[in-house]
Amino acid sequence: MLTAIRSQIFRPALALCALALVAAASVPHAVAQTFPSKPVRSVAPYSPGSGPDAVMRILSERLSRNWGQQLVIDNKPGANGFIAIGDAKRATPDGYTLLQVDNTHMALQPHVFKQLPYDPLKDFEPVAPVYFTNFFVVVAANSPWKDVGDLIKAAKAAPGDITYGSWGIGSVAHVGAASLEAATGTKMMHVPYKDMGSVYTSVATGDIKWAFGTAATAGPMFQAKKVKFLALAAPQRLAGFTDIPTMGEAGGPAGFEVKTWVGLFAPAGTPKAAIEKINADVGKVLATSEVKERLATFGFEPYIGPPAELTKAIERDSRTFGEVVKRAKIALD
Repeated sequence: MLTAIRSQIFRPALALCALALVAAASVPHAVAQTFPSKPVRSVAPYSPGSGPDAVMRILSERLSRNWGQQLVIDNKPGANGFIAIGDAKRATPDGYTLLQVDNTHMALQPHVFKQLPYDPLKDFEPVAPVYFTNFFVVVAANSPWKDVGDLIKAAKAAPGDITYGSWGIGSVAHVGAASLEAATGTKMMHVPYKDMGSVYTSVATGDIKWAFGTAATAGPMFQAKKVKFLALAAPQRLAGFTDIPTMGEAGGPAGFEVKTWVGLFAPAGTPKAAIEKINADVGKVLATSEVKERLATFGFEPYIGPPAELTKAIERDSRTFGEVVKRAKIALD
């Protein structure tokens, strides 16, 4: 009798528990089916018309069409990305605010700035990798250097005299050049500029001897035959620039690489289901032949992977950047 009574008492409770578990399991699926139900905003520290901005507009056009909701790009350049990053950090973590940033913001700046107003891994959730690009060694079109070996010889012959430029202290171009110095046992002079365009204009006119640049940033000057590319800092040659050798092939250190990647993040606490939905949809768009071709015009390659891939990329680049920054004593307040 007692057993029967207990059975009658606990059976409804067990049924309720089972229903609760089924309901909980169905929530991510439900979110995936309904998200997004309103416009999504993507905050970015890049200026309109820049390479990252152009790629985001390509994604926005296609994702907006697929979602039936607008993906609105909110450009907030300046202050080393702090304005855009702070905006996204304060946003409601509901999947409707994204942050488009690169490895400078997420893996390099934590080592350069004494005080950083955000924590890349604690304040944000990785959502989706978007693309990556490697850097060329850029010199004036009339430079006597024929390859990177010539650059290294010149630097060794005149320590501290060979100048190179970047768009700011602690930028990827600056840290990449400092890494090249360490790899080749050379000492060169860094000349920081306020913007990218000025760097390659100065290279073309001979005001500085060289700089790292991508197909997107230095490409227009290259196409105009005002600068030339000595090598690509990558393990393999780049499609569309297959006549440009890698660093190892051009007399530089074998396997030497300078790369930047761009990805999407969300405020910490954003629902996993929303993140998975966005990641899957971004990956589908990047995998299309049309988008691959569009990215190739900028020298960009699609970077498709799960959210965890961004975490791995941050941790990997952080180790590399940290060593270079410490060795070169690069610091900003």
